[in-house]
Amino acid sequence: MVNILPCKSNKCTSFVRFRVYTKKRIINTRCMLNLSGKNKVMATSPRRAKKIDLGNDAWISLVSQCIDTIGTEEFSDSLVSAFKSITDFDYLVCFAYHENEMPVCLYHTFTPAKRVVFVDDYLKGPYLLDPFFKACGRKVDAGLYRLRDIAPDRFYQSEYYRSYYVQTGLAEEICYAIYLPKGLALMISLMRSKNSLRFSAREFRLLASVAPIVSSLAQRHWQDAHTRFEDEHSNLQSVENRTIIENTVNALFSPRITPRETQVVAQVLEGHSSDSIANRLGISVGTVRIHRRNVYAKLNISSQQELFSIFFQKIKTVRS
Repeated sequence: MVNILPCKSNKCTSFVRFRVYTKKRIINTRCMLNLSGKNKVMATSPRRAKKIDLGNDAWISLVSQCIDTIGTEEFSDSLVSAFKSITDFDYLVCFAYHENEMPVCLYHTFTPAKRVVFVDDYLKGPYLLDPFFKACGRKVDAGLYRLRDIAPDRFYQSEYYRSYYVQTGLAEEICYAIYLPKGLALMISLMRSKNSLRFSAREFRLLASVAPIVSSLAQRHWQDAHTRFEDEHSNLQSVENRTIIENTVNALFSPRITPRETQVVAQVLEGHSSDSIANRLGISVGTVRIHRRNVYAKLNISSQQELFSIFFQKIKTVRS
């Protein structure tokens, strides 16, 4: 049986979505029709969403297991099992953030090789430009977020993305933002590799619907996470009215660049476009470009790629 929903668009090219029902599964297909009469069919692969009733006995049992294992080494594995009953994913990692201190990895499911990229290399400096890390700093509301929804407008063209993030080989990353006492924030990331599909709208809604449960469980299990920071060294001292990345840029390049140039450099590194920087700082786009040219001249570089490169070289030197 085929159900056809006509498009109401009056443009020369329109879309018709239909479902083909078979005995075993439903295949969603989008057919692009044009006025020439030549149709192109683009089939999408079946999603990995699972048909789960979040109120059934199986789900309740998994949540009960999480509750029973709070405070033990088995908790994180129980939480992974609960997530996987909703949908599949390739990796899970939980980082704790506290103000300007280096993050602490509380749990992950990476292989040793993947851990190098996702944890070890990340903690050497790239975390400073991580949109999720930045989101914690500005205290976004607790809940579930897609990376693309909180990243700067030029994130996918930024040197952070091209030089570091592409090495992760991810198709998508979604993250729970959770807050603990004493100024701590947790980010629990669910990740899919490039050979997997992105999270569908249905999957995201299901995962978002259990955010209060995930938050409550995590807050109780990792309530003593602040002690982990007491055992770790702090990387940079905070300065009032400056972001962490601005503090870092200032520490690395001062006094060669001015405070305003420091602000511009920090936002360039984060992945903001000149238009976005101008809007955020209340200056013209032309002024932003002048600041960028001046910084490049002072640092004897000619591109954003070189800026990113020397930034992380200096970060690694400071922490070695």
